[in-house]
Amino acid sequence: MQEPSLSNFRSAMVERQIAGRGVRDAGVLAAMREIPREEFLPPELREFAYDDAPLPIEGQQTISQPYIVAVMVEALLLKGSEKVLEIGAGSGYGAAVLSRIAGEVYTVERIAQLAEKAAGVLRTLGYLNVHVRHGDGTGGWAEQRPYDAIVVTAGAPNVPDALKSQLKIGGRLVIPVGKTPGLQELLRVTRLAADEYRTEELLDVRFVPLVGAEGWAAGEAAEQVAPRVRKDLSPDVALAKRIGQVGERFDDIDSVDLEPLMQRIGDARIVLIGEASHGTSEFYRLRERITRALIAWKGFSFVSIEGDWPDAARIDHYVRHLEYAPSEWTAFARFPTWMWRNREVGAFVDWLREYNGEQEAARRVAFYGLDLYSLYNSIRAVLDYLDDVDPEAARIARLRYGCLTPWQSDPATYGRAALSGSYRSCEEHVAHMLSDLMEKRHAYARHDGERFLDAVQNAKLVAGAEQYYRIMYYGSRASWNLRDTHMFETLKTLLDHHGPASKAIVWAHNSHIGNAAATEMGMRGEINIGQLCRDAFGDQAYSIGFGTDHGTVAAATDWDGEMEVKHVRPALAGSYERLCHESGAARFLLPLRGADADLIAGLMKPRLERAIGVIYRPQTELQSHYFEATLPRQFDEYVWFDETKAVTPLTTAELSGAAETYPFGL
Repeated sequence: MQEPSLSNFRSAMVERQIAGRGVRDAGVLAAMREIPREEFLPPELREFAYDDAPLPIEGQQTISQPYIVAVMVEALLLKGSEKVLEIGAGSGYGAAVLSRIAGEVYTVERIAQLAEKAAGVLRTLGYLNVHVRHGDGTGGWAEQRPYDAIVVTAGAPNVPDALKSQLKIGGRLVIPVGKTPGLQELLRVTRLAADEYRTEELLDVRFVPLVGAEGWAAGEAAEQVAPRVRKDLSPDVALAKRIGQVGERFDDIDSVDLEPLMQRIGDARIVLIGEASHGTSEFYRLRERITRALIAWKGFSFVSIEGDWPDAARIDHYVRHLEYAPSEWTAFARFPTWMWRNREVGAFVDWLREYNGEQEAARRVAFYGLDLYSLYNSIRAVLDYLDDVDPEAARIARLRYGCLTPWQSDPATYGRAALSGSYRSCEEHVAHMLSDLMEKRHAYARHDGERFLDAVQNAKLVAGAEQYYRIMYYGSRASWNLRDTHMFETLKTLLDHHGPASKAIVWAHNSHIGNAAATEMGMRGEINIGQLCRDAFGDQAYSIGFGTDHGTVAAATDWDGEMEVKHVRPALAGSYERLCHESGAARFLLPLRGADADLIAGLMKPRLERAIGVIYRPQTELQSHYFEATLPRQFDEYVWFDETKAVTPLTTAELSGAAETYPFGL
């Protein structure tokens, strides 16, 4: 029986998984549309050829996820006709993609079985400009040097000197490197001169170990803990039972007894309250209930969220009954709109406005955004402020910020242009704008302290966002660390603004508010606001994480895609979520700081943990949404809901007729 054509699946894969994630190189996209990935797979796996995942092949190796292949080839900056060396031929798929762009492709594979099979498939399909050799790839293919580009498809402990030496001047080497096998940073090394190289970090990746003289020893590679699935998946019945005994169970969110939690929080100055997804109703509702208790019982000064400063300022104006004119834009109207524009957050905003209405102006609880995505709304806020207090400074600001104007519709494009050198960096201009504003801070602050805080923070945001969009193409670690450092610095600014007795509540994803050092993130060199707060404030920072086993969640399939209500798959074996599910308790608060010693000892064994952001891809859940963590070091408290449901976005009908000041208006 003839196998049905997979060309339609291939086209959809390129549009959704590759172009949809930002790969723009026309040659790469054309090659990915042409090469039949199914021909490089074992027959029993061909139906999965265009899934968004790596797949197993012979020799206990894998064929890389299509997106990763595309990213690595694009990073080589090929224009056509180059001589390219590939280390790790595998099935031959990557070499086939390269063959459609480069002039000649040389590929080395250390496993004889794979080398022979790849050569046969490539020859059968007519990719005659690919030359396959069996050998130690870490030594390259010296007889054919120099190369315009080299790509390595396995993770190395260091960049092999032999490969660097085989590059032409100006040549690029793309290679995964990591001290922990199975967890690497994708690097691009450019040869600038005989003994001069430039290294750029591109993104975090996972590859099988590169074995050879300048890679991992075969014995070391065999011992690595690279697989995401833990070897010991047997249920820990005693530990699950202990969780059920120690956890403070509750029937529903409205009736949960928060008094014990408030006692554990004590005199903490910062309480960070998380969420295991950006679209789960129970996480939002209990977080808001805890927040109301912190405000009413402990006098917390402000709520700060993983959201844009200008949008949150619209809410702040509303909840504090401020007198100056509110910003013109609608709060949180860009993707992902459901993350903050939902009934759950709307109910809290209404409560906070009512609560503040009964307080003196100086005692009203503020609402701020910590994030730095909102580049252009922040520019507008700075200009509006300067128009009022210093028109000449506003004129200069318009000239300086004009550097960023071409990228207004897609600020991420600015980062790509600045990195490639096709457009000069605007860093100097936005930095001067911030320094000018700070130099005049005393004069401006006399006009209105609150408005000056807003203007300065927006100027900082523009400077931070310019850098963020510029470096996001150097690597996820650098951009992640910049973003969370910006959020932490903003939090400190707010605490200083509100005075030494001020206290802050932070709303953000678990991955931001937990201690990154207790997770796989720390192994990659990533930090987060939770770790920075813990380092700076010690026990004065209290973090609360959330988790669930199954239910529904509001999320998209791709960035900037439509919101969908998706079913959350039951937790994987070997995860903290599975352990909590097996406790038999439907809902509980689990103390982790200074709690039951036996329980904490059992939980200290690292396990998988799930994180769903605004994107949820259940088909590749293990690769896309799980990471390793040590729960008692990550959080001070863990809140469990065995079954959850999606948040409810605010609809147009619900918002029609709202007052002009209402932040979620149309």
